[in-house]
Amino acid sequence: MSGEGKVVCVTGGSGYIASWLVKFLLQSGYIVKATVRDLIDAKKTEHLLALDGAKERLHLFKADLLEEGSFDAAVDGCEGVFHSASPVTSAINDPQIELVDPAVKGTLNVLRSCAKVPSIKRVIVTSSFAALPYSRKPLNPDVVVDETWFSDPAVCEERKLWYQLGKTLGEQAAWKFAKENNMDLITIHPVFVLGPLLQPSLNQSVETILNLIGAEEYPDAYYKSVDVRDVAYAHIRALEISSATGRYILMEREVHFSEVLKIMQQHCPTLCLPQKSGTGLNFLTKYGISSEKAKTLGINFIPLEVSLKDTIESLKEKGFLRI
Repeated sequence: MSGEGKVVCVTGGSGYIASWLVKFLLQSGYIVKATVRDLIDAKKTEHLLALDGAKERLHLFKADLLEEGSFDAAVDGCEGVFHSASPVTSAINDPQIELVDPAVKGTLNVLRSCAKVPSIKRVIVTSSFAALPYSRKPLNPDVVVDETWFSDPAVCEERKLWYQLGKTLGEQAAWKFAKENNMDLITIHPVFVLGPLLQPSLNQSVETILNLIGAEEYPDAYYKSVDVRDVAYAHIRALEISSATGRYILMEREVHFSEVLKIMQQHCPTLCLPQKSGTGLNFLTKYGISSEKAKTLGINFIPLEVSLKDTIESLKEKGFLRI
């Protein structure tokens, strides 16, 4: 990867995936314009400003997903834009306001800003695997989900899968806008993302691992995982490979949560982990997922064992896990 002198933008730059994306882009010589909601909040900016190359080639911009034109300055002069800013929360009072509006309106606001800039060659949107499997189609061990699958908003709503709904509607809006405006768009669809944290705050996908420690039960469900470093790398490859197109699912492995616990225990025998399964995450059933298209990006996925080990060590280092 070499981005010497090339200018790119990363929205939601302080986020989990976006922080690694900024780190890798800087390592590759890119000039990076990253947006954050609050330039004064050290929790959003300090870890980015401390990255190698940040002093010379990182420029931070304040932007709000729900404010039209908010991203104009950040994307101006860029040749690639990575739209990673998106809300992820489990404590939901109003799904429409907290998840759906930022996912849909926010994506369209970023794309509208991009449409004004002739130098932008490609836009990469961080979507989610959540935008693929939730429809009327059966999900069982014989099924293989690939990039031709689309979640059905009506099904997401019926099952109260609000995050899935936001990601599905956000992606639909992105493809519609791209088609109407002749925009080169790629969407990236990672499953549960884990691996070390760069940001000081705890994000939801890593919290899923942390919550297993000290719990009474583990979910009788299947954990589909990919390392955050592979996700960030895939974004950059999607920009740099001229033949890249469409949607990309990113998954290293699918295992039962009981297997996740075994790996965690092997790495850290002192962890207090649950011995019995219970309810929760019952929508995470076992079915196949194709990784064929992701291979065209040249990714050699980091094994789950390494990702879990690095996640636990990072949680200790950041003070979220004291053992």
